[in-house]
Order: sequence, then structure tokens, then C-alpha cells
Amino acid sequence: MPPTDIIPPYTLSDTEEKKAIVREYRSLLKVLKEKVKPGDKELLRTAFEMAAEAHKTMRRKSGEPYILHPLAVAKICAEEIGLGIRSTICALLHDTVEDTDISLEDIQREFGLEIARIVDGLTKIANVMDANTSQQAENFKKILLTLTDDPRVILIKLADRLHNMRTLDSVKREKQLKIASETIYVYAPLAHRMGLYNIKTEMEDLSMKYMEADTYKFIAKKLQETKRERARYINDFIRPLKEKLQATGLDFEIYGRPKSIHSISNKIKKKGVTFEEVYDLFAIRIIVNSAPEKEKEDCWKVYSIITDEYNPSPERLRDWLSNPKSNGYEALHTTVMGPLGKWVEVQIRTKRMNEIAEKGLAAHWKYKEGKDDESRFDQWFNQIRDALSNQETNSLDFLQDFKTSFLAEEIYVYTPKGDIKMLPVGATALDFAFSVHTAVGSKCIGAKVNHKLVPIGYKLRSGDQIEIITSAKQKPNGEWLNYVVTQKARAKIKDSLKEEKRKIAEEGRDILERKFNAINAALNQSNLEELANYYKINSSLDLLYEIAIKKIDLKELKDFTVHGDKLLPPKPIKLVEEKQEFQDNKPLSKKDTELIIFGESSDKIMYTLANCCKPIPGDDVFGFITTGEGLKIHRTNCPNATRLLANHAHRVVKTKWAKNKEISFLTGLKIIGLDDVGVIHKITNLISGELKVNISAMTIEANEGIFQGNVKVFVKDKEQLDTLVEALLALPGIERVDRYDTEEK
Repeated sequence: MPPTDIIPPYTLSDTEEKKAIVREYRSLLKVLKEKVKPGDKELLRTAFEMAAEAHKTMRRKSGEPYILHPLAVAKICAEEIGLGIRSTICALLHDTVEDTDISLEDIQREFGLEIARIVDGLTKIANVMDANTSQQAENFKKILLTLTDDPRVILIKLADRLHNMRTLDSVKREKQLKIASETIYVYAPLAHRMGLYNIKTEMEDLSMKYMEADTYKFIAKKLQETKRERARYINDFIRPLKEKLQATGLDFEIYGRPKSIHSISNKIKKKGVTFEEVYDLFAIRIIVNSAPEKEKEDCWKVYSIITDEYNPSPERLRDWLSNPKSNGYEALHTTVMGPLGKWVEVQIRTKRMNEIAEKGLAAHWKYKEGKDDESRFDQWFNQIRDALSNQETNSLDFLQDFKTSFLAEEIYVYTPKGDIKMLPVGATALDFAFSVHTAVGSKCIGAKVNHKLVPIGYKLRSGDQIEIITSAKQKPNGEWLNYVVTQKARAKIKDSLKEEKRKIAEEGRDILERKFNAINAALNQSNLEELANYYKINSSLDLLYEIAIKKIDLKELKDFTVHGDKLLPPKPIKLVEEKQEFQDNKPLSKKDTELIIFGESSDKIMYTLANCCKPIPGDDVFGFITTGEGLKIHRTNCPNATRLLANHAHRVVKTKWAKNKEISFLTGLKIIGLDDVGVIHKITNLISGELKVNISAMTIEANEGIFQGNVKVFVKDKEQLDTLVEALLALPGIERVDRYDTEEK
């Protein structure tokens, strides 16, 4: 992350700083020790000295010397991603071309074309990442273009992003939100896709630390409190397995590790459970040191021993030995019933599989050397190349398609002949049809999944066998876009619709030509764009299409004037409008972006509270400048926050609540408990009577002894809401109290 300004000197003395820099450099050499060949040490030293000299006047936001950042990135590349000397040199130099006087030519002269090309790729990424362009998505598209050029570019970029996340405390709050949301939106899924599970997990946890600080602290505290109890349980669980495994003579390691804070939080949200009810707070990992030809056999032997000792859950078996993931991940996962009635996840891998799981792509290449088979990872890569070659796609659409097509988990399905196909989770029969061939997809009218007839939008599951049914009369329609998730299917459907649209637009052109002839105007591109602009339509093709389908009747054309052959729109009537504080195209002044205060100063700045998350004072919030609706306030854990912050960071405004006890805010609570006599009276008495909180609306539904109540209340701030939630939970028979995330509940 390049510095935007020079920070006042770091508190350490020059001598101490130099010692710290040399210490980090030596630590890097130690990590690379086994990979260093003759001549490498000199190249590394040259790269280090070049970077240190180039960055000598620069400091990071924390105030420390800037060179410590490239050193840290280089160490992550070598130690955590397993990259070699050449990548380490690139990591040391990754910010030099962008931030200093060193040119690409200097790097090429010193280190050769390959290193210069990778540094160039990293520089291009840096240039787009911090530009305040209208679409952050365009930047991601450029990043992905460099990915297919040389994957090491993206691996070094992931190391760079990880170090920035580890040192995010030093930057401003709005920058923290922007970087954390980008990380969770694209970089963490990309790390996952590259097989870098540890890095992906750390990125998710660190993003959550800044986006959902309260939840992060709560889970971290709970994990700390239950650490000893968990360690005791893990030891009890492992003991009988260890004895049985040792008796087989297998060379193995067995240990337990806690699940990440982010994955625990996801479980709590998705399953609607409390922290105490999340059963798999940790996973047991067994790593076997096997000969290549005995790997599968040994893993299944371990599985057999585990399931002899503990009962497995049949639907929780994941066999990535027979079907490795496209990023190279191989393992057996099973969930078994352990002591005290607790479910425990067990992961079984060999040493080679474990290295691929932790070092991802770099280890995948290492083990692939000398083999000429095209792995699933290579197939995935080629699919990305195809997707990127379709330059017509709007960048935001592209990013969304990329996430659903290439960054999602995958499922494995079969053709009628038994060939295996890999598709992203959520893929439908129509996605499968397009993956077979564009012509098959375009003519698809239905499918048979496991010999049963299903509609084209049927969601596939791993192991399904699909036969596509086609008809010569069938052709894609706009609704099909709702049935597909893969980039290929979406692109082909859009192409087909565009072709159809062009044919219909020809009729619109004939209608418009007759109208233009009547007023002596020429039917040229300039006049078409003028008219499209007048009707607020994106393109001349859409304009002609809407004329053809009679959506536009052109009666306003009589108000236009013609000058030469140029069409001039009527002058707009000036209306006296109320002045808006924020407009999408108006640059914000420094003062505006610094602080927006609600409550006492609410008359100075117009804003609305977003309906998607209903913020109240005390919530962690940000302002977002919308198109046409002014400033909207969202919670940082709003379902839409990540997308807004990652794609449109330039529209984010720093916000802060001011104390104002005069205003009340509407929020909702969902209460679940035992349907006991007088339970409604107890709840209303507590809310209105004891706590003096106004109820706006209340619905209660009881079913087989369980009730669910939805209560809308007016509260002053989050503090008052938290007090209310605690008081409700203290009532006998109340099981759960959750705040609404969306307005429709």
C-alpha cells in the first residue's frame, strides 16, 4: 500500500532503525536458506539494497521506515506461500517503480525480463487499486488480467494485501473500511481459490475485526474463555485414536485447531444459534506421511479407524481424494459424534496434501514438475482466460459473474456418458447445458437429473448425472439470466439477447427514420445519441429497441429543433428546487468528508437511514452517496456494506453519531421462546411498563409450544436497545432475541 504522504520521523533512532531493517533482512534470508543457489544471495542483496535506497525517505502510516513493508511482503511470499528467490526479489521491488525514481528499465537491466515483467504487473495493480475511479470493479478486472499473465503477480499481491491487513490499525477509519471490504469481497476468495487457506482465513478474520468489531471481539473473548476446556476435550477425543493409529505402524501427526472467528460468526448467522451452540468450534487434523502410491489407501485406513471409534454423520463425509478441488486441495473430511454428545470435524490428509493445502499454488507447481497432465487448476485458469477475453462485459457485472463463476466452491456432476464436469455451487441445469456447448445451452428446454425430469433452473448437487433436453424452436430469453450463475452461460445468453434486440431495433430505426424525415433531421449517430440522452437511455440500440416495442412514442420530437442536420433538444424549464447538500457528481469538500454529525447538526446535512439495515445511534456506520437519493447511512455489518465499500469506495463519507436524546429510531426485534401462559403480557409489560420503550407494532405466532414474536420499538440508541435485549433474555422461557437486519421481517 503506497504511502500518500511522508509521516514525521519514527520514534526509533537511526541506528535502531538500521538494526531493525538488517534483522528483518536476515530473517528473510533464513527462511530462504534451503532455496538459495549459487549467485542468488548476491541478487537478493542487490534487490534489498536497491529497494532500501529507493524508499529511504519514506515512512508508513505507523511511522516506521517504509522498507520494512517490502521485507515483510517478501517474507510472507517465501514462508507462507512457499515462493522462490525470483518472486522474493519481485516482492522486495514491488513498490519501487510506482513510488520511487527506479524505472522498469533499471530493474530489467539488473535482474532480467522475467522479474521486470512481474514487477510491471504489480505496478499496474497498484496504479488501479488506489485510483478513485467511478468503478472499483474495473480495477479488479485489470488485476485478474494480470493473474492469467503470470499467477505469481497475484500471489505477491495477496502477500502485499495480507501485510496491509496486519498493519491496518495505523490508517484512517474510512480507509480501513475500504481496504477491509475489498479484502473480504475479492482477495480472500481469491486466496481461497489459489489454495492458500491460512491466508484466506486470516484475511477474513482481519476484515471482520474492522467491519464488525463488536462481533469479532465477542467471539475472540469467548474462544479465549473456553480455551482450556477445549484443549481438555481435544485431548480426550484424540487419546483413543492415537493408540489405534500407533498400533497400525503409520507415521502420523494428530492435533486440534480452533475454527476461525469469521467461520464461527457465519455459523451463528446462518444456523441462527448462539456461540455455545456452534458444535464445531475446532477441527481435528490427522496428517499421514505416506509414499505417493499409498496415499489414498492410508487416508481411508485412518478414516476406518476414526469411524470404528466414533459414529460418523453420513451426510458430512467430504471425499476430495477421489475428486480434488480445482485449486489442488485433496483431503477426507468427516464429522463424528465425540464424547459428551458433541459433533467433531476430522480432516485427514497426507504430508504432500497438507503442503498443497497450506502453500496452495506454489506447492501445486512443485509437485506437478515433470508431469504433463492438465490439472483441474489449469482448466480453471483456461476458463478465466476465456472469460477475460469477453471485453464487452460491464465491469461490475464481470466482477459479480467472476465471484459466482470462479471464486465459489465447486460441485462435481456427470454427463450421460459418465464424464465429470466441475461447476460452481448454485449452478443450474442451464449452466450445465452451456458448459457442454453454446448450441446445447441455447436450445435447452429442460433436463433429466438422475433420470427425473427437472426445469432448466433446477439447482444441481454434487454427484448428479444430467441429460439435457433440447428443441430446435427454443431460444434464450431475458428471464434465463435469473437461472444461471456461470460467466460463460451469462455471456452467451446476453450475446443472444443482443442479437435478438438488434433485429427488433431495425424496426425502430425505420419508425425513427420516417419521423426524422418529417422534421428534416438526419438519422446519424450524433442525433441518435442526443435523443437517447434526452430519454435517459444508455445506448442508441436500447433507444431503437424501445421505439420498436412502442415503449417510446416520440411525441416529444415536435418540441425539438433542427439546426442544419443537427437535432437540438428543447430547453428545460427551470424549476426552483430545494438545494441538495449532496449530489453524486459534485466533488465533496474536505470539510464534508471529515465528519458528518447526526442529531444536533442534522439540519446542516440531509441524510436518510438505509432501509436494508436500519441503523440507530451507537451502531458502527458509514455514509454512502447514492445516485439521486443523496446521503444514506448504513451499518458497517449491513448485508450490502461489503459490496458498496468494495465497488464504490470513493462515495463513502466518514460519519459519527452525536448525542441527542430527543430523537427516537425505529428498530425491530425477533423473540423466540416457549409458548407459556401470559408470555405476551410479560414481554409487553417489560418493554412498555418497566423500560418505558414505545412499541410501534407487534406480531406473535405460536406453533407446537414454540412462539415467535416480531416487535418494532422506538429506541434512542444502541445502548438502550442492548439493555432491552438483555432484559428480555432474562425473562423465563425466552430462548433468543435478535435484531432485524432487514426491514421486511
